Amino acid sequence: MNKKQRYERLRRFTKQLNKERKRQAKQIDILCNDIMSAQREFVDRLGTICFAANFYRSIVGISDSSSLFYVAGKLIKEQLPEASIAIFLRLDENFELHLFEDEKPTTLAKQHLEDYFNTELVDSICKSNKLCALENLLEMGLQVKPNLLNKLSAITIPLAQQGWALGFILIYQWSGNQLVPEQFNNICSVTDGLSRAIARCCVPSHSND
Repeated sequence: MNKKQRYERLRRFTKQLNKERKRQAKQIDILCNDIMSAQREFVDRLGTICFAANFYRSIVGISDSSSLFYVAGKLIKEQLPEASIAIFLRLDENFELHLFEDEKPTTLAKQHLEDYFNTELVDSICKSNKLCALENLLEMGLQVKPNLLNKLSAITIPLAQQGWALGFILIYQWSGNQLVPEQFNNICSVTDGLSRAIARCCVPSHSND
């Protein structure tokens, strides 16, 4: 084997070795990303479990509706401190509204989305029995000043028991930042238990379903 042949052989070997290293490096990157993704998912699930455990521990044994809504609203508000929270409870021909304001002073110019809700809209949201984003609420008849829509992000989370719509949680903010699912995953994890507690304390009518 002459010098030129040895050089070509060495070049091919080096090229193959570099290719193999790149392949291994790519596999390692994929593995690391998978591990990090699994770790983030585990941490998120653990956070949801911890929130649910604390939530249920806080409301267990509460037998009056005022205390139940106060405690539940406070815990939900802690999850979304920048958002406004309201719980709508469905009644026979009307609805009951529970508000959870910031402890910070508010200005007179502050907009309250719940002021735009009427009985027909509340009934439509309850009958839908699903998560409703702002576009869904507008389709159902929510009327908000057009100049406010570009600042508004809103979601409703249903409260139901055995197929009966009890009401819903309204979460909204005027910051212009859109609410994303990750922000209310923890809240969705406790709506079944909260619905049972509401049914036990409030016993709303289901005649309109």
